[in-house]
Amino acid sequence: MSTHTSDIKWLFEPRTVAVIGASHDPNKIGYKIVQNIVANGYAGKVFPINPKGGEILGLRVYPSVHDIPDEIDVALIVVPAKAVFQTVQECAAHRVKFLPIISSGFSEVGNLEEERKIVTYAREHGMRVLGPNIFGLYSVTPSLNASFGPRDIPKGNVAIVTQSGALGVAMIGKAAAERMGLSAIISVGNKADIDEADLLEYLVPHPQTRVILIYIEGVKNGARLVRVLKRASKEKPVIVIKAGRSKRGAIAAASHTGSLAGATEVFDAIMRQCGVLRAESIQEAFDWCKFFATSVLPQGAETVIITNGGGIGVIATDACEKYSVELYDDLQILEKIFSPVTPEFGSTKNPIDLTGQATAEHYNRALEAARHSAAIHSVLALYCETALFDVASFEPMIEGNFRAFQETGKPVVFSALGGEKVEQLTETLRRRGVPIFADVTEAVSCLGALYAHYHYRSKPEEVSQSFEIDTKALKRVLEAARREHRAFLLAHEAQQLLRIARIPVPKSAIARTLDEAVRYADEIGYPVVLKVVSRDILHKSDVGGVALDLDNPQEVADAYGAILHNCRAYKPDAVIDGIEVSQQVSPGTQIIIGARRDPSFGPILMVGLGGIYVEVMKDVSFRALPISRQDAIDMLKELKSYPLLLGVRGEEKRDIDTVIDVLLRVGSLLLASEQISDIEINPLIVYEHGRGGVAVDARVLLA
Repeated sequence: MSTHTSDIKWLFEPRTVAVIGASHDPNKIGYKIVQNIVANGYAGKVFPINPKGGEILGLRVYPSVHDIPDEIDVALIVVPAKAVFQTVQECAAHRVKFLPIISSGFSEVGNLEEERKIVTYAREHGMRVLGPNIFGLYSVTPSLNASFGPRDIPKGNVAIVTQSGALGVAMIGKAAAERMGLSAIISVGNKADIDEADLLEYLVPHPQTRVILIYIEGVKNGARLVRVLKRASKEKPVIVIKAGRSKRGAIAAASHTGSLAGATEVFDAIMRQCGVLRAESIQEAFDWCKFFATSVLPQGAETVIITNGGGIGVIATDACEKYSVELYDDLQILEKIFSPVTPEFGSTKNPIDLTGQATAEHYNRALEAARHSAAIHSVLALYCETALFDVASFEPMIEGNFRAFQETGKPVVFSALGGEKVEQLTETLRRRGVPIFADVTEAVSCLGALYAHYHYRSKPEEVSQSFEIDTKALKRVLEAARREHRAFLLAHEAQQLLRIARIPVPKSAIARTLDEAVRYADEIGYPVVLKVVSRDILHKSDVGGVALDLDNPQEVADAYGAILHNCRAYKPDAVIDGIEVSQQVSPGTQIIIGARRDPSFGPILMVGLGGIYVEVMKDVSFRALPISRQDAIDMLKELKSYPLLLGVRGEEKRDIDTVIDVLLRVGSLLLASEQISDIEINPLIVYEHGRGGVAVDARVLLA
């Protein structure tokens, strides 16, 4: 494949733009795009293309791409779907670099074959496709508005990447209404070729972009997106709005753009792993974007709340806990900083309560004290309207303090609650870029997002950890199943797999006769467990194919006969390969560990509270593979049941190192062979610290 267009820069900063399907009719999309390009003052050359020729908005119209004398960086395609492929062929002959395809009628309506044909041809000829099914793009650097969205896009430092065209157009309008300036807005539509990861390659180093917002419906090449997002979030805040959170929403998203939405728990966990901030709503995403666009990063984690109302201070304190904002609690230092500026019956505990009698001057002094204190890294200033609340004096005080905090390099966020005058004050200040909210929870949510980004950036670089797996031995086990056309491993084969990865399993052997069963039981040591080994019986305990707590040869003999009888009664033609005799494992804490190939994100890992309650409790944590040792620790800490591993009510701490070790080894197993689609250990029994653990049962499915 030719690679003369590998540089994504030319999509955002083209020297020449052609509009294929430019129209003379002011009501057509092909006219609107040319009009937007001209009206926005694009500095490069514009070539409208229409077989009729003539002139549009003072520009010469060319009958075809072949008639254009210049090299073309970007050719926007606005022709009916059935004419797109021929247009792409013409662009290839003219060595065009990028093809934003505005036209719809492809995979979003089930026409996947035509879409693939277009992309394959384009890639073979060194061209990249944006879309199809998009509204176009806006890029601040060359002042290019190549879209059929609103004409006036406010310039600024927020870049938006959106999978939904209509929502993207609406976001431009909302950005203008919110006084939020954009550095770029790009519609990716069906993501047949160029996706979010490609666009981030340009937006992350782009000097005018301070924050990146992505609206995403489905993830296609998740493993690559994870790698790019991890790097991106170290540089700039990346905010995601993900549609398809509910079951019905996920179905709707799938039919909308032909991409399947991944399970929301998996998506959430992987976004956190990448340092990406997931917003619950468009409003929250815009609030965060505006805050990041003007705020500085904190130098530390200590936050102080300054308020004139006890109640609102308590609400803010609760919100700080919800959004992981740490409140400074050194009472002696707080008293030293704030007692000179707090009324007698106020409080210097955090929240700092200036009382209902506080004036703008009281706030001024308290905010100044906080700004000059090295112990305090960020401030949340709250106001409840009182009789002493004078809007005229509060407006300059809030704005003045915001600018002063910006210069000091300290984040500050304000909230004001009250009547019409207070709401007008909030609206006026918001228009001037001051982060002030009517709802205190929204204010704290912004600070929480800022701190999530700060903590991710401050994290040391983790080295992913994997274990060497004997791939030859692995292949032998998998080949046996492949020969028999099985899509799963039998219990003893799954155990072999775990042994290859050096995951501790109970002692066991497969008996083909009653005598063998008794002999193996004697060798392993009582008590033992008997289990049927059969590819025709997956859920052994449901059909009486398992016997526990066998303490002597007679019990082993009775159980052997009973298992064979039960299994034959359940399925007379079942192929029984033998009866597995295993050491009975002593009880401990039950953990589930799983790894699978996710349709969106590729190899992922899971850990949770195991045993029979896993389906009910759903207390699990996910990560994209590969992971570091620290990732494994973080996964465990996310579990509600993590305290069980630390030891509760006089119990000893469990062997957490074993759980981490098994997690990393299971991940290594999945990565060692493309043939494995799922591995699940349930339960991994974990004993007291230093006593290890044992993987009692494992299921392995093949791709």
